[in-house]
Amino acid sequence: MSTQEPVVPAAAPSVSSTAGTQNPHFARIGGEAAIVHLVDRFYAHMSERPEAQGIRAMHGVDLTDVKRVLVNYLVEWMGGPQRYSVERGHPRLRRKHLAFAIGPAERDAWMNCMRAALQEVVSDGELRMQLEQAFFKTADFIRNDQGNHHEHHHR
Repeated sequence: MSTQEPVVPAAAPSVSSTAGTQNPHFARIGGEAAIVHLVDRFYAHMSERPEAQGIRAMHGVDLTDVKRVLVNYLVEWMGGPQRYSVERGHPRLRRKHLAFAIGPAERDAWMNCMRAALQEVVSDGELRMQLEQAFFKTADFIRNDQGNHHEHHHR
């Protein structure tokens, strides 16, 4: 075991790590080129996998802008240049996804596509595991189905 505590990207609400914290994931993954490749492979899997057709349909035919936004988000999320928040502000991921029905099946389809892309792009097994865990937290956070554990019911 290393004596250094592993740094995991922040959970969904934050794009970048807390001020003053150096997030090494951007450099470890291989910078923006690797993130662009990850996003390309992610959407290729989403387009190819039958179980992902429901979530693929949520994205429209032309993925150019969607890919650019995801690349910018992931670059910043992993500790790279802060282009996403400069352009789009706070991510507000749950609010931005409320127009789409996202339950366990959608979360799992998204994760299967991302897991496959991570397998293809990230050769560092420890980094791949850390990113997969962080992606799952984010994907689960975005769920908006009835009875998800994120809703606070005030009566």
